[in-house]
Amino acid sequence: MDNFIFQNPTKLIFGKGQVEQLQKEVPKYGNKILIVYGGGSIKRNGLYESVLSQLKACEVEVFELAGVEPNPRLTTVHKGVDICKQNDVDFILAVGGGSVIDCTKAIAAGAKYEGDAWDIVTRKHIPKEAIPFGTVLTLAATGSEMNAGSVITNWETKEKYGWGSPHVFPKFSILDPVNTFTVPKNHTVYGVVDMMTHVLEQYFHPAQNTPLQERMCEAVLLTVIEAAPKLIDDLENYELRETVLYSGTIALNGFLQMGAVGDWASHNIEHAISAVYDIPHAGGLAIIYPQWLRHVEEPGLRKLNQLATRVWGVDPTGKTEQQIAEKGIVKLEQFWQSLGAPSRLSDYNIDNSNIELMADKAMVKGEFGNFKKLNKENVIEILTKSL
Repeated sequence: MDNFIFQNPTKLIFGKGQVEQLQKEVPKYGNKILIVYGGGSIKRNGLYESVLSQLKACEVEVFELAGVEPNPRLTTVHKGVDICKQNDVDFILAVGGGSVIDCTKAIAAGAKYEGDAWDIVTRKHIPKEAIPFGTVLTLAATGSEMNAGSVITNWETKEKYGWGSPHVFPKFSILDPVNTFTVPKNHTVYGVVDMMTHVLEQYFHPAQNTPLQERMCEAVLLTVIEAAPKLIDDLENYELRETVLYSGTIALNGFLQMGAVGDWASHNIEHAISAVYDIPHAGGLAIIYPQWLRHVEEPGLRKLNQLATRVWGVDPTGKTEQQIAEKGIVKLEQFWQSLGAPSRLSDYNIDNSNIELMADKAMVKGEFGNFKKLNKENVIEILTKSL
């Protein structure tokens, strides 16, 4: 395996009723608090009032930023930065899913920078500090509640990039499975696809001698594969929500990638798609990822066969290595489709008219991918096969 240094400072507070821990955690950081949230679901399910009640008990001054988009936009980040700077905000509390948390990370870093927060996203500026923040998670999907990564969209320029900084680990994250009960079926499915692709991105890496990392990835995949079909038919099942919520965190909190850097090319391609079409991130991944798997048969045949047999239960008897690999990919496609995930770009009314544009946006920093490098021709091929 590769040399590595691992550190994750986020305090994970998991379980029923843990929102009460806000009274212990928030006062550590100051008296002026900005709450960041999305489209209002937290008001409909009562979480908003619960959070405000806890903050009231802390006797802090509260500011609010509502309306964070599913693909969080730079304009919303600017609004949050302005609130923080104008009111000397001490601490930010993200109440929502990965998009809200990603937006909060950009606000936290941007508020400590005199320039445009987009400089941070495009890595023209490396943050030296950030406003501390915590999260109350409402969606099992991205793992943003326990990592230092973020994805922000500049809708005006049709650009969407991932970035990260050790200064934007959440100080704490509160995960109560009950707060995910009201997530509708389609977004529950998107969350499952998202966390599975996070695991798969880390599974396909160029490092050697990583048997434990691979088994850990397989364990998360098998757990989600077992729980997800039951969950979408029983959305308020606490045990299933608990299992999937924890799986989403483990999928991208750094535990699975110690000693091995994953590929992440499919995420880069999807960012280009949703920068142009503003589709759900995980919907794009469900479409792109199987085609990426087919593209990396070389050098990925051994790993594809391992995934097919260990995770999908493919019987290798009488099959070539290529046939085993393809059967595993088909099993993945069939599983996602059985949950209700999209399978073609045409499901979002996307045709071939902007393939060149999407490929150019994916290639903005040149060839990419850690398991197998992709050039523009490769990206166009994957996009075309995804139509």
